[in-house]
Amino acid sequence: MKKILGVLLLLVIAVLTSCSKEPTPEQRFSDYIALWNQQKFAKMYDYLSTDAKKNMTKEQFTSRYEKLYDDLQITDLKIDFKKPTKDQKEEEQTKYSFTASMNSIAGPIKFTQQARLQEEKRDNNKNWYVDWNTEFIFPELKEGDTIGVSTTAPKRGEILDRNGNGLAVNGQVYEVGVVAGTSVDSVISELAPLLKMTREQITKLLSASWVKEGQFVPLKKVSMDDKERIAKLIALEPVKTRKVEARVYPYGQTAAQLLGYVGAITADELEKLKDKGYTSGDVIGKRGLEQVLDERLRGTSGVKIVIKKKAAGAENVVLAEKPVVDGQDVKLTIDAELQKTVFNELNGEAGTAAAMNPVTGETLALVSSPSFDPNQVTLGLAAEEWQALRNNPKQPLLTRFKMGYAPGSVMKPLTAAIGLTNGTIVPAEGVPILGKKWQKDKSWGNYFVTRVHDGTDPVNLEKALVYSDNIYFAQAALKLGKDKFVDGLKKFGFEEDMGYPYPLEKSVTGTLGNEIALADSGYGQGQVQMSIVHLMAAYTPFVSGSGNMLKPILLADDKQGQVWKEAVVSAENAALISGDLRKVVSDPGGTAHTAEISGYPLAGKTGTAEIKQKQGVTGTENGWFIAYNTNSPSLMVAMMVENVQGRGGSSITVKKVKSVFEKWK
Repeated sequence: MKKILGVLLLLVIAVLTSCSKEPTPEQRFSDYIALWNQQKFAKMYDYLSTDAKKNMTKEQFTSRYEKLYDDLQITDLKIDFKKPTKDQKEEEQTKYSFTASMNSIAGPIKFTQQARLQEEKRDNNKNWYVDWNTEFIFPELKEGDTIGVSTTAPKRGEILDRNGNGLAVNGQVYEVGVVAGTSVDSVISELAPLLKMTREQITKLLSASWVKEGQFVPLKKVSMDDKERIAKLIALEPVKTRKVEARVYPYGQTAAQLLGYVGAITADELEKLKDKGYTSGDVIGKRGLEQVLDERLRGTSGVKIVIKKKAAGAENVVLAEKPVVDGQDVKLTIDAELQKTVFNELNGEAGTAAAMNPVTGETLALVSSPSFDPNQVTLGLAAEEWQALRNNPKQPLLTRFKMGYAPGSVMKPLTAAIGLTNGTIVPAEGVPILGKKWQKDKSWGNYFVTRVHDGTDPVNLEKALVYSDNIYFAQAALKLGKDKFVDGLKKFGFEEDMGYPYPLEKSVTGTLGNEIALADSGYGQGQVQMSIVHLMAAYTPFVSGSGNMLKPILLADDKQGQVWKEAVVSAENAALISGDLRKVVSDPGGTAHTAEISGYPLAGKTGTAEIKQKQGVTGTENGWFIAYNTNSPSLMVAMMVENVQGRGGSSITVKKVKSVFEKWK
């Protein structure tokens, strides 16, 4: 028993001895480093020496680290401390080296520093404490020094057309303002409407806290082309102007939806983009290619972190520096002058148009009408101007070329190609069709497919295309059946993203839930919808005669002549359809005969798509025309004009497209 008690006593003594053993300075500093790596600054403060705590409270210590690390966007913090292989001879003070590395807004920061620990007695216990000073943060940071961050904005890349003409460029505008302290009140009633601002807005800017007498106070930026307004502004005595850099769109409304515009980043946008390096002062693309290509165009800001020395004569120290990287210029396949010509032909009509080189796949024009001036939007529209754009019944803010529409009869060559491939259409075979309307059987109730041309003669493929016979193609779709028809459209790229740089809506077949929907879709009504870019691509097999469908491209550095869909139709059938499309224009009875140009053989197809809420009621009509030159197929033009009912239908579009070719042949 005595032996057992003796053993227990020895164990207790051993435990007490181990508990009373003082921590080593190596272990204490190692624990401090662990807290630093975890950025537990409040707990780090508990390790500071008495002298260090005299200079800074716990709250000051913690907030300084947190703010600094937040402002400098410190990440990947790693503090390394290698314990000595042998314990140092314990004295009242001891020193250890440590290495700090981190990433910051300006790039990597790395340094080696020496820490001093001193032994102190607190609450009757001895322990080791860090003799902290500001050089723990950064070695060159002395007491009283400050840290500054400066940024250099990158030059935004420009968007150019195929010939190097500027579409979105870095230019200059007038910044209009007044000198604080001058007699602004006397002219504010004249100044406000000229700047499209309210009196209250101007007064608020002039009364900002930073404004001092004699300072120039900017109020609004105005385009340098707005010469009449500038003249009226500078005639007002207090008004001053200065030239400043700004994004400029030389072709104005012509390509507004394609290019979009830029503006200051909003809080919501910053929240979404902050992980990609965006900051609160950035100007970003708001829509169009400015938005789609923003990361490529914007470049990277240059950032410098500097320790600003308090001591007189001491030089500032650069902690980290990331050089500015300007944005990349982007060249498009677009021809700016052709874009302008096509836009002007629409002449304010609601609609869309596009042009392509059908041999290379290059998009030469991409137009939405009506439009807006991106220069004015970038400089800042007044609330009533935004309201006018939004309330305009023609919807100038709508990007029509990216949308899917019922293609109407421009769809018929695709139905023909699918029918020929499946053997359900025999080109020379006449289909007996009587009268202007037809239905499969009585199960269709009061619904009929109607056609424009009345006749009693059988209709073959050539006549069906030349006269645009709806009944022929409705029957052709029914002969194919839903599955073969849909499969044929998918071979033409329906229900598929074509990988175009500007995001386009997919062309769709719809559900085709009954025979009426299938029949209507055969001639481009029903549920089928196409974008105008896809429509042009779908015609490339007929232009080349190869039967291959080209991939449309928009960026000049994209490979030309890419085959998107191989052998969507045989070369023989492609040539056959192309020959019939030529007759649509050349035949005196063809629906596009008014597009005939002497010595310039156009082939093409018209279409009138009726847009209605339900079957059996009259709706609005969109007029289509797509055409290309059979002898020199370097230009294909497609156009859709809305609300052509009662105005000549697709003949309106035919005249406009013809005019484009006459100006560019």
